[in-house]
Amino acid sequence: MNNPIFCDLGKLLGRVLMSLMFITAGWNKIGGYEGTQAYMESAGVPGILLPLVILVELGGGLAILLGFFTRWSALALALFCLASAFLFHYVPGDQGQMISFMKNITIAGGFFILACAGAGKLSLDHRLRGK
Repeated sequence: MNNPIFCDLGKLLGRVLMSLMFITAGWNKIGGYEGTQAYMESAGVPGILLPLVILVELGGGLAILLGFFTRWSALALALFCLASAFLFHYVPGDQGQMISFMKNITIAGGFFILACAGAGKLSLDHRLRGK
């Protein structure tokens, strides 16, 4: 599809849909801080990293939603998805965990595409560039 309006609307819709999960997850980690920290530690990830996780999920999700520093935010979230896939979901004997693993890998792919394509005209990035 080479229709610029359709592509910009598609990028906006994609950003909204991709950001919702991360905004919600980051926000929920604030409310369930101790439980999330314990879960991370049970997987061998230092609980002291939880503020960084919240920043990436909530901050990155909001940045993607608004189209603000989109390329860098998408890259950060892609790498976050890959890390969490391997750290928390790569359990070949557990079909449920492997579905979550593949979900994270797939989302990372979408973020890599967004990092290359940019946010489009319906974004703060576009407005701040003055175009």
